[in-house]
Amino acid sequence: MNKFKKLKFGGSLLLLVPAFTLQAQQSSENIRLNQVGFYPQAEKLAVVVGEPTSNTFYVKTPDGKKTVYTGKLTPSKPGEFSKKPTRIADFSAFKTNGNYVVDIPGVGSSYSFQIQKDVHKAVAAASLKGFYYQRVSTELPEKYAGKWHRPAGHAKTDNEVQVHPSAVSTQRPAGTVIASPRGWYDAGDYNKYIVNSGITMGTLLSAYEDFSAYFKTQKLNIPESTNQVPDILDEVLWNLRWMLTMQDPNDGGVYHKLTNAAFDGMIMPDKAVKPRYVVQKGTAATLDFAAVMAQASRIYKNFNRELPGLSDSCLNAAVKAWEWAQKNPNVVYDQEAMNKQFEPKVTTGAYGDREFNDELTWAGAELYVTTKKDSYYTAAKINTADQLTLPSWPQVKMLGYYTLARFNKNLTPIAQKDVPGIQKQLVQFADDLLAGAAERTYRTVMGKTEKDYIWGSSAVAANQGIALIQAYKLTSDKKYLQGALGNLDYLLGRNAVGYSFLTGFGKKSTMHPHHRLSVADGVEEPVPGLLSGGTNARAKEQDKCAGYTATSPDEVYIDHDCSYASNEIAINWNSPFVYLASAIDALQNQIGTVATK
Repeated sequence: MNKFKKLKFGGSLLLLVPAFTLQAQQSSENIRLNQVGFYPQAEKLAVVVGEPTSNTFYVKTPDGKKTVYTGKLTPSKPGEFSKKPTRIADFSAFKTNGNYVVDIPGVGSSYSFQIQKDVHKAVAAASLKGFYYQRVSTELPEKYAGKWHRPAGHAKTDNEVQVHPSAVSTQRPAGTVIASPRGWYDAGDYNKYIVNSGITMGTLLSAYEDFSAYFKTQKLNIPESTNQVPDILDEVLWNLRWMLTMQDPNDGGVYHKLTNAAFDGMIMPDKAVKPRYVVQKGTAATLDFAAVMAQASRIYKNFNRELPGLSDSCLNAAVKAWEWAQKNPNVVYDQEAMNKQFEPKVTTGAYGDREFNDELTWAGAELYVTTKKDSYYTAAKINTADQLTLPSWPQVKMLGYYTLARFNKNLTPIAQKDVPGIQKQLVQFADDLLAGAAERTYRTVMGKTEKDYIWGSSAVAANQGIALIQAYKLTSDKKYLQGALGNLDYLLGRNAVGYSFLTGFGKKSTMHPHHRLSVADGVEEPVPGLLSGGTNARAKEQDKCAGYTATSPDEVYIDHDCSYASNEIAINWNSPFVYLASAIDALQNQIGTVATK
């Protein structure tokens, strides 16, 4: 039976995954590759784990009846972590459009994949539409959500949010009721967190700034798709409007999160009716908020006719938040300490951070680029001798560097002198990522050391991809683009567990994420377009979920909803995947043919 899973975007049905095509024999999970497919002119690799009886591999039609390409496997090499023997099937030279499998005698056939132009277009669209499924305060009708349609969640409770005793001010004593609707559910839970929204929004807004032409033509079949604003900016706006409600208008400080006192069970959001609170203001949340609002202001300024006043409101909010942070430079959100002092105790995600120089750099850079005021640049403390760190929710400095590099031709003299140093930092960071990738068993930037396999390792791979794309934009050197594409291949199946970590894509894709909506909705398939956290060397000790058998850092993953340390979803993991997949699709014509290694 030929079963292609489809979702509707805009006015057309797009194939999301050629995962269930008819195949002549049982698929072998020991052949790992991008289960979605490849661009005709791009590198095409599959990794076979084990010791095949033959040195030859074949690319065939899915029914196995026609061989279209024959190649030789590379010599066997032990995996860096598991020491399992691995070999590479490189069929980059084969460029004909169609559906295929890789067949290895004595091993079997791979999952089917496509070779075609725009092969990741549906992947990019679905990962962005994943945010639509996370929307709070609104019904998701079947017209837009398909079988995952649902009633509005927290429509009442988020319009009746209480100010927690930790968050009191003269004008807003404990128990004050405020309205704070919209936003996205942060992850597998139903709460909303400013710090994690910060990096998420910054990444999505950066994707738009870097590839605006690509996003202007993309239609996601969301309620706003018929307006004149690109769908990515419509989706971002749903969370932006929530973030604006999280600023205390009296002093400019920003509440750390909007949350239940404790996590809900595995229920649908309309059944989750416990009281909601905004809790303590903090420096990290306020500076992240300032950065997002400054970036949003300059982007939405181009849509003043469609969204009158929004750009000005965002900039005013950013300035007020910045001023609060200048007066309160070290307000730590310490949930444990807070719970010793106030009731009710709050036990949801802490997103605690104790060092704020990186948030200061990011917010200062965004405000500087938007306003051209040198004082913000000075306060950002840019140091071109610093060693950069891959972005994550507690470490956002590099987002500021991306922005300064992006607008390098429009900076005032005070920043212009640092541009060569900033560019050198970013390119050196990308070079360090690439070093040794061609010699590793999976031929990916991801997996250089065990440190890559942390909680949310899929986001590590995606953010590495972004760093490489930034270097490509600065240098036009295609080696960075190839490295980024290799990490996309990793996320879609070319990895040590053989999973496509994006729900809805690939025959062996994540089916049981730790995600309340996917668990409780009664639909067999999970909500599509969501990125699983992925392999996590310490998952077993972190979530105590039964079922882990692997001990190799790159193999510790189970597709079970109890595994929140390896199989949860989160908006800050989806956003770099959106950037990576969209950028690769936008730049596909720049991807050149790679010689067989």
